[in-house]
Amino acid sequence: MSTLDLRPLTLGELLDRTFTLYRAHFLLFVGISAIPQVLILALQLVPALFVGLSMKGIFSVPTNPNGPPQLPSFPTAAIVGVVLFAVLWIVVVVIASLLTQGATVVAVSEIYLGRATTLAAAFRPVWKKLITIFLVAVLTGFAMIGGFILLIVPGIYIACRLSAGVQAAVLENTGAIDALSRSFALTKDNAGRVFLIYLLYCCLLGGAIGALYFVIGIPLALGAILAKNNPAIMWIIQILPPLGSFVAGSLAAPLLTIAMSIFYYDMRVKKEGFDLQMMMNPLGGAAVPAASVPPAMLS
Repeated sequence: MSTLDLRPLTLGELLDRTFTLYRAHFLLFVGISAIPQVLILALQLVPALFVGLSMKGIFSVPTNPNGPPQLPSFPTAAIVGVVLFAVLWIVVVVIASLLTQGATVVAVSEIYLGRATTLAAAFRPVWKKLITIFLVAVLTGFAMIGGFILLIVPGIYIACRLSAGVQAAVLENTGAIDALSRSFALTKDNAGRVFLIYLLYCCLLGGAIGALYFVIGIPLALGAILAKNNPAIMWIIQILPPLGSFVAGSLAAPLLTIAMSIFYYDMRVKKEGFDLQMMMNPLGGAAVPAASVPPAMLS
């Protein structure tokens, strides 16, 4: 596998390279996204399971023959169970998101620098950096909230400036604070490009969600009306939305991380002469720490 052409990219070239990498390694990137998404899908199917059990009479709502149906009482254990399920849901979603993002960064880096990679190889280094990636996400979130409290625009600007934090943490083996500082340095004078990448991704995701609604949502609504007296079909209708969400998430999740990883390398090429470093040391690591770059290249 040959190294991709390391040179400064325009925004159009960056986006074109994003989709080129995605198409050329479709199964790899979708697999990276789908494996953590399976955990989310499993949790999404839990309510549908209880609906199915309810339809079979295992769970039932008490009725009053002299009046309207009575609402079931919820014991303390059930309330605690719901709270624990909600906490578990948040933990699983966060871990799945961090794993997907980190493994995608690793895969893009390996491909970008001309090395073959696999699903296992992409996930392997991420486990060691999971806490750091989590801290990067948390600190970025707090910084964005602070910016949004001031005004909307500062929050968006901060999000753009800190957008390469995960890439720096994973590829340069830095701590969370250093990764965010690194991102702030790399994105200097380029927040507008990052914003356009986010905007285009949101438009693409919005279009995909809209298409998914027309393809799945409307038929499901009609099916629910026509099959309201058929418990088996109703249960199938209950599990189709989580399956659709799983497919859509697996397909769309890698794109933004691929784009931001290419943007990370593009900034290194422009600001640090990373292409020259690779020419002089073609067998070097995935990412050379900023400290090893000659000061003249950092200007």
